[in-house]
Order: sequence, then C-alpha cells, then structure tokens
Amino acid sequence: MRQRLHASGARGFVVGLSGGIDSAVVARLAQLAAPGHVLAIILPCHSDPQDAHDAMVVASHFSLMTARIDLGSSYDALVADVQAVLSALPEQMRSAAPADPLRGRVPLANIKPRLRMSTLYFYANTLNYLVAGTGNRSEIAIGYYTKYGDGGCDLLPIGHLLKSQVRAIARDLNVPEAIIDRTPSAGLWLGQTDEDEMGFTYADLERYLEDGPQNMSPALAMRIERLMRVSEHKRQLPPIPEID
Repeated sequence: MRQRLHASGARGFVVGLSGGIDSAVVARLAQLAAPGHVLAIILPCHSDPQDAHDAMVVASHFSLMTARIDLGSSYDALVADVQAVLSALPEQMRSAAPADPLRGRVPLANIKPRLRMSTLYFYANTLNYLVAGTGNRSEIAIGYYTKYGDGGCDLLPIGHLLKSQVRAIARDLNVPEAIIDRTPSAGLWLGQTDEDEMGFTYADLERYLEDGPQNMSPALAMRIERLMRVSEHKRQLPPIPEID
C-alpha cells in the first residue's frame, strides 16, 4: 500500500466503511500504511441503521477520521428520473427487463454502490488520496460486487485473501469481535445477505477455490463455475478491437 502511494504521488487513502469485516480490515491496513492520512467514509443509502452503527464502532475502535454522507435523497432523485424515462421507452425495449422480482431490483440496487464510489472518488481526488477497495478473493472470483461500484477502486489490499483468511487477519489486527462475527451482507436491500444471494456458503466457495470441484456436488460446482464465467467481464478491461 505504501508502494502504491509512492508510485502515484498520493498522500493517503479513502475507504468506504460499511460496518463489515472487509472494510474494517482495509481501513486498519490503510491506517498502518499511512498514519494520519486515512478518511473512512460512511455512506448510508436507505440502509439498515446497524450498518452505520457498526461502521462507527470500527472507526471509534481505531480512532479513524470519518465523514458521513447520507445518499438517500440523491438515490431517490436519480431513481425517480431514470424510472420516468424508462417508462417512456418503447415496449419492445422494456420487455427485456428481468421478470424475476429478485433480479428485477438489482439494477436499482446497484445504483447504491455506484453512488458510493462516486462519493469516495470525490474525496480521493480532492485530497490526493487513493481509493482502497474492500473486495476479497472469494468475492472477486465469482464477480460478487458491482461493476464500477464497489468494484471501482485504485487498489485491492485484500484481493488475494479468502474470506476465512480475512477473518484471521481481522483478529490479528484486533478488529472488534462483533464485526468479525457479523453476517456478511452487501447491504443492497434490507435483509439481504451474501450467502443467501450467492446460493452457497463462503466455506463452499473456498473449498472450490482451494481444492477444486471434486469435493462437492456437481450441481454446486456448476453454479460456482457459471458465476465465474458470466462475471469474467468484471475482472477484465473493456475489450478493444484488434486491428492488423
């Protein structure tokens, strides 16, 4: 992390503090890498109030400088505008919208992490800081993040760590136990949890990533492989045509 600061000429790090274990670990690592030059930003957006509470527990525990911006009104205004225009589009365009209620709310839910990332980059650009992302290896492998949302950042300090390894490092870093034990959630909507949305546990995913598909049911392995395949575009730069 210090090497990235030196190479870019930046002075510190901005971290979106969600109340979860990943952002707590990244915030603490950023603090160790750039003492006095970390801004932890709490960005509720019609979120569970417990998220902001837990984020403040982490900030207080590590004496992090924080900023809090409620994005609820910005989200409401943007959603009203895009839905108004959507309803005016030709029927043949709108008929392609997802019929499944769960998948149908994803486009609106994804606005939240994209608003958050825009906010993080405002502060990063203004302060000459880098945005430290909070994605881990487990989530990156299957694309469990929002493209140009929480997937948009300048570096991924824990991007090589499985979820269980993040928990182990969290204990080494003295992250509060309540944060370590918290049920993982992207906070896209109330009651949403990572494992419910993925359809399998982090332990299942780690077993696949570490040992391969042979130690699990073929159906589960196929589900994981499908998620890896359809999310490949998230892990690549946008394609550019080849010209001879």
